Amino acid sequence: MSDFPSVAPVTTSVQAAPKVGMISLGCAKNLVDAEIMLGSVLQHGMQVTADAEDADVLVVNTCAFIDAAKQESIDAILEAHQQRGLQKKTGQKLIVSGCMSQRFSKELSEQLPEVDAFIGLDQVAQLGAIARQVLAAQPSLMEADPLHLVTSRPTYIPNWDTPRFRLTPSHSAYLKIAEGCNHPCSFCVIPRMRGRHRSRPPASVLAEVRSLVAEGVKEINLISQDTTYYGMDLWTEKAGPRQPADSTRGVTLPALLREIQEIPGEFWVRLLYTHPAHWSRELIETIAECDKVARYIDMPLQHIDEVMLRRMGRETSRQHIEDLIGAIRAGIPRVAIRTTFIVGFPGETDAEFGSLFEFIERVRFDRLGIFKYSQEEGSRAATMPEQVPTRIKNARYRRAMGLQQQIARQIAESRVGRELTLLVDQPHVARSEADAPDVDATVILSDRAPVGEFITRRITGSRGYDLLA
Repeated sequence: MSDFPSVAPVTTSVQAAPKVGMISLGCAKNLVDAEIMLGSVLQHGMQVTADAEDADVLVVNTCAFIDAAKQESIDAILEAHQQRGLQKKTGQKLIVSGCMSQRFSKELSEQLPEVDAFIGLDQVAQLGAIARQVLAAQPSLMEADPLHLVTSRPTYIPNWDTPRFRLTPSHSAYLKIAEGCNHPCSFCVIPRMRGRHRSRPPASVLAEVRSLVAEGVKEINLISQDTTYYGMDLWTEKAGPRQPADSTRGVTLPALLREIQEIPGEFWVRLLYTHPAHWSRELIETIAECDKVARYIDMPLQHIDEVMLRRMGRETSRQHIEDLIGAIRAGIPRVAIRTTFIVGFPGETDAEFGSLFEFIERVRFDRLGIFKYSQEEGSRAATMPEQVPTRIKNARYRRAMGLQQQIARQIAESRVGRELTLLVDQPHVARSEADAPDVDATVILSDRAPVGEFITRRITGSRGYDLLA
């Protein structure tokens, strides 16, 4: 775990207060949960430590998105327990949180009796109280077994004033605008883990944006399971039947972005995790007209072949995707599009993979990731016939990523000679508007620059995915 940033605690820690450490795995949405848990720790008069060996309570915040993530989580739990036996400090408690705990706490407690407590996604803001209860070995005040503090269908969502201990650099932050998901994707179990989609009220989101900007944050990354679904669940029955996504009735993402645009300050707002089914003409126009909204679209498409899209339950068609990409590029000058695809989905034929390969080659995405299909227990796709052998998945993955590496190098080379606005992450490392933190490319600076500030530099070369300036 890296050093925590210097931020003011919610309450002042008393001397010899218990120390809580955390190992957090998975995506940015899980990271926000980790920040809320540590905010609760400070709120309850405990300390946060980056030294796992020095912690009185160690929390492993798990991910369960795909098989590799689940294995990483299990390994982290086992290693944390093994390290307890080697430490001079005895009596350390071990708590497991996150998606794996939410989904498998009963099974894990049988296999991992060394864990002192499993908490779910509804308990992230209660970690401080739970940690104290575990340390004192007192019965839980909650109506549940203290080792299984997990509700079956999560409903929790943070507010703007929920205590948080940010784990990102001081100039960049993630802001969760919604939680849960309503989509029926056949390969995914996130709705079962995180519950139905629930949006935060706009006032709550705007208050948090203002607070972050006041702290000096220059990049605010809006996240949820489906960012483009934001607000649809808040439309009241009085408004009548739900209108199309570009309706002016009710709360919408475009309306939220226009409100954010009016907040004073110099900062980027970045959209992550958008779904192609909920894009609209109004959203495209809003991004084009709001200069604080980064010209960057993260839109996981998963496949392009019509048969595969239906089997995946993606609620969209090839024609819709083709038209949408064309509309986004025509309507938002200099936009960078990032997407992800799945190869080796059950029943995927050579021809269907070939259709995807041709699409990637022709459309030339600025940023692209490939997942090898993971057979997730409890998903509809897990029981589908014609599961693709691992060797074929691996071959398709290598072929698709090899193509994208060529495209990415060509796109990087095309930017040589241009002047770009960059956000400085380290004295010699920055990112452009086209690069989200942690997942995309960087710009290597020949001269030092002030961390956390915007600069303008001329691109002088490229190195693989990265640029030189």
